[in-house]
Amino acid sequence: MGNLHLIKLCVGAATPEDLLDWQKRPQAQGPDGLPRHVTRVRPKRADEVLDGGSIYWVFKGVLMARQRILRMDEIDRGDGVLRCALVLDPEVVRTEARTRRPFQGWRYFAAADAPPDLGSARWSEAALPPALAAALADIGVR
Repeated sequence: MGNLHLIKLCVGAATPEDLLDWQKRPQAQGPDGLPRHVTRVRPKRADEVLDGGSIYWVFKGVLMARQRILRMDEIDRGDGVLRCALVLDPEVVRTEARTRRPFQGWRYFAAADAPPDLGSARWSEAALPPALAAALADIGVR
C-alpha cells in the first residue's frame, strides 16, 4: 500500500454499507462503471497518492473504511469548470475504527496514521453503528 492517502468525511452515509449502496447508483459512477468521487481540486501530490494510495472514509466522526484510488480523471460537468474525479476500486475495505474530528474537503493522510484493515474474517460482519464504534475507539477497544 502507498505512503500517502486521502481522508474525507463521507457525507450522507452513516455506514460503509450506505456508501456501497450509493456507489452502485449510476450517478456515482463514471462512464466505465467504476465508482468515483468528484472534487473541485486535483491533489498536488497526485503521483504519490496514485502510487497505491486509498481514500479513507469517515462516517459520523469515525474512520471505518477505505477504497483504493485507481486514477484521477479531469472532468467537466457541462459548466466549463474542470474538476477532479477520484476513480475508486469498487471494493470498500473496512478498517479498525478511529475517531476523527470534523474537517472540510479532503486531506492528505500519511500511511503511518492509517488504521489497519480488519482481518478478512471480519469483513463480512456488519459495521457497528458509528456512535458505538466511536465510543469503543475512544476507550481503546478495536
